[in-house]
Amino acid sequence: MTVARRAAVLGKPIAHSLSPVIHNAGYAAAGLDGWSYTRIECAAAELPDLVAGLGPEWAGLSVTMPGKEAALAVAAEVSPVAAAVGAANTLVRRPDGSWYADNTDVSGMVEVLAGAGVREGATVTVLGAGGTARAALAAAARLPAAGVTVVARRPAAVAELTPVATALGLAMSAAPWSDAPALASADLVISTVPKGAADELAGAVRWRPGTVLFDAIYDPWPTPLAASAAAAGCPVVSGLDLLLAQAIGQFEQFTGVPAPRPAMAAALAAACAS
Repeated sequence: MTVARRAAVLGKPIAHSLSPVIHNAGYAAAGLDGWSYTRIECAAAELPDLVAGLGPEWAGLSVTMPGKEAALAVAAEVSPVAAAVGAANTLVRRPDGSWYADNTDVSGMVEVLAGAGVREGATVTVLGAGGTARAALAAAARLPAAGVTVVARRPAAVAELTPVATALGLAMSAAPWSDAPALASADLVISTVPKGAADELAGAVRWRPGTVLFDAIYDPWPTPLAASAAAAGCPVVSGLDLLLAQAIGQFEQFTGVPAPRPAMAAALAAACAS
């Protein structure tokens, strides 16, 4: 008899999420009969009650905006990286019914950056100071980077990242948005700003060919910033690369089996092509 096991991605809005495509393809390829993965519209304030009401068939939850901070509060145990970042994108059901919170955005980001050629001792510029910037700081700490400069429009937002950098043992400095074009000469540039916010930089940056750009946006793609970096011969990593990598980490924690990466990657590529 096949035992039904369930997982889902929580967020608001959530209809656009490609996570079900990736995870369900993984279940099929791994022969996990009875496993299913869905989307659930859920605001941050609704997350605690929703999680508390889930039955024992639920193996795990992916958490996207705006619930990543709320996810920490429902967990009996939090991974060190999720605690340092102050956000969790992964909730794993433990045998006793409690939840374990982790952040696979960080491990996923490290994986895709290493694959793009980023090495220990890299200099890093982070554009933006929101939630994704926190994961970027943690990824930089794991490389480990020589140091990180955060470029943002609001100094107050950068100041909120200082405790995160301290918890990670990461040397962090701040710079005004007007300095962004010059700071793109770092070994690694990570853009975490919303769609359109970095478009103005595309014509202002003089890319160094060895610089790696990671742009967290994947729709539309390429962004003007990514297109300008690619035209200059820079390796470019997209938000789709991170979406796959963080999903693979979640899949393995939810199921306890190795993720069938090629099948999951193929399903994501097909969904994007359609």
